[in-house]
Amino acid sequence: MKTNLLLLPNHLTMIDNFLIGPKIFYPHVIFKPHLIPWNPAAAENFFNSPVLAWMSSKWKAVPVKRGRKDIEAIHTIINLLREGTVINFPEGTRSRNGKLGKGRPGIGKIIYEAKPTAIPVRTFGMDKVLPIGAYVPRMFKKIELYYGKPIDFSDLYALPDEKETWLRIVDRVMESIEALGPQQGEKEK
Repeated sequence: MKTNLLLLPNHLTMIDNFLIGPKIFYPHVIFKPHLIPWNPAAAENFFNSPVLAWMSSKWKAVPVKRGRKDIEAIHTIINLLREGTVINFPEGTRSRNGKLGKGRPGIGKIIYEAKPTAIPVRTFGMDKVLPIGAYVPRMFKKIELYYGKPIDFSDLYALPDEKETWLRIVDRVMESIEALGPQQGEKEK
């Protein structure tokens, strides 16, 4: 199992991680479910009842309190990276219009601390499968998935551990995701 691997996709639906995570380890993940990456999940959506919290933890979700600095979640994700693979959505929330949003500084902090192999990922069409407000996925919609090359942050690791550095890191992440599409990256359908 690859450790310290961070997958950095755009975020279109509540089920993005079910496509992106298993795909990178397919077909091994079928017989080795421990390969499924950890992923942050909004605590108010996925941990608001004992049954849902239990299911979410079995799906390797990490509760994150949205709308504020969740230092505990950041440190949990850094520690999980040392053990394996994590999917983290740099935008911190789903896109409301299908376009790439602004990256959040927390992912810059995680990258600065953990120094992972960071892979940008871009999806197209997932918002047609499960639009915001829908609860049942729509079948037979075209989905495109692109994986980029590892992002080099070596020049930024020499800078101080502060918010300005984290923002520069996340800007590079967002530029790398934005660059992926039909002409760049490895396409998976």
